[in-house]
Amino acid sequence: MAERDPVGPSGPTEAFTGGKLFDTVFTRGMALVEETASYLDGPGRDQAKTLPREASLIYSAWSMELTTRLMQAASWLVMQKAVRDGEMRREDANSYKYRIRRDDPPLDAVAQQGKGLPPRFLELVGRTEALYEQICRLDAALYRATSAAPATNAVSDQIAQLQKAAETGAFDPLMVWRRSK
Repeated sequence: MAERDPVGPSGPTEAFTGGKLFDTVFTRGMALVEETASYLDGPGRDQAKTLPREASLIYSAWSMELTTRLMQAASWLVMQKAVRDGEMRREDANSYKYRIRRDDPPLDAVAQQGKGLPPRFLELVGRTEALYEQICRLDAALYRATSAAPATNAVSDQIAQLQKAAETGAFDPLMVWRRSK
């Protein structure tokens, strides 16, 4: 077991994982994983056998997407819990390989209503997409601050360049005034 992060609850990750929001997202996310797996392995499997061809193809493809997104979400949640419990260092969790982000457009369950897919399946798709989107936003908010370069200020950058030029003799601001005399 790794030592607890010495930074303590002052950082954004620790504030999130130590709070009620994380507990709620974790519990809801893990319950959705179980609920979806039970559906896909039980009633969903039976319903898929009776679907029309086009709906069956969409069901198969979306089932894989659903499973992938739920596993990514569950992995992210478990990793955050490991950071909170001191089993993983925050710096390790900040690694690019642990980031979660949306690269593909969300599955649009609303657009598929009435096209032959089971309503329960579409409901699970909608809930999974909402959870996945929430986790992507949380990841970006939590780790952008620690992994991104500090924001720059264009005016401050210009002033710093002018100061450097004046200190090195490359720029003499009074030279313009002297020429105008």
